[in-house]
Amino acid sequence: MAAAATAYRGRFAPSPTGWLHAGSLVAALASWLDARAHRGRWLVRIEDVDRPRCVRGAAEGILAQLHACGLQPDEPPWWQSQREAAYQAALQHLIDAGWAYPCHCTRQAIEAAWQARGVQRTSHAALPYPGTCRPERGGPNQSDGRAAHAWRLHVDRVLADLGLPTPLTWHDRRLGAQAQDVSAAVGDFVLRRADGCWAYQLAVVVDDGAQGITDVVRGEDLADNTPRQIVLQRALGLPTPRYLHTPLVCAPNGEKLSKQTGAAPLEVADRQAALSALAAAAAVLELPPPAPGLAEVETALVAWTRVWQQRWA
Repeated sequence: MAAAATAYRGRFAPSPTGWLHAGSLVAALASWLDARAHRGRWLVRIEDVDRPRCVRGAAEGILAQLHACGLQPDEPPWWQSQREAAYQAALQHLIDAGWAYPCHCTRQAIEAAWQARGVQRTSHAALPYPGTCRPERGGPNQSDGRAAHAWRLHVDRVLADLGLPTPLTWHDRRLGAQAQDVSAAVGDFVLRRADGCWAYQLAVVVDDGAQGITDVVRGEDLADNTPRQIVLQRALGLPTPRYLHTPLVCAPNGEKLSKQTGAAPLEVADRQAALSALAAAAAVLELPPPAPGLAEVETALVAWTRVWQQRWA
């Protein structure tokens, strides 16, 4: 059942590690269309907690690109770099509940622990955390005098204490029924990194809750983050939004188009360039091309909203 029109709140949450490219515009357009199709509100949140990877001027550039494409938020943008206190309060809640613990493990240590068990990493995906620093295994405590440590969520303890099912199941509006054994597939995931940066999983869950987000529309590459976020939502007493994960744009080599694979920033300096970029994004979403001779971004957005409403609302 669709969310009530007056209650709908969606968002686009880019990371300013570079400017928008063709792949990220697909997610931006889809989230904007979904909000408009439900007569809801569309927010923009700058996810700039990963400070070492943020590019100077990229956040402002992203907002300018969205404006050029006619995708303007209904409220002032949020900046995660200004939300430190909220993330610290959430982490403290998890610590007090016995659901978070400090961890000194490096990636190399995690791989070594699995190699000692005869398990080798065979893909780009990280191995699940083996639980080395869990309190029941004699892991470090908060007063440990060693170097700075990360904080991890004790997934099994949260699942057991809250009576959550394994595997965890949820429904994606496009992908259908989904399931994942979070403990086996991911293990105890990071909430705050050893360098002090807040992890994506914690920040996005806290902010979605604080902004009252009812619907998350984002790229399919983020679908496997959903179960971790649902576990955190339950642990923090927050509602779970509806999810819709959009198709990905791939580079010529078949990999997902991204800043890491050298995706070129969108050129939207004039209205025709913006319309062309939007039309390419719409094609990925299986929306019709703009009408012949159409030169107005706003008219194209209105037409695509009607189609989206018939399909997804």
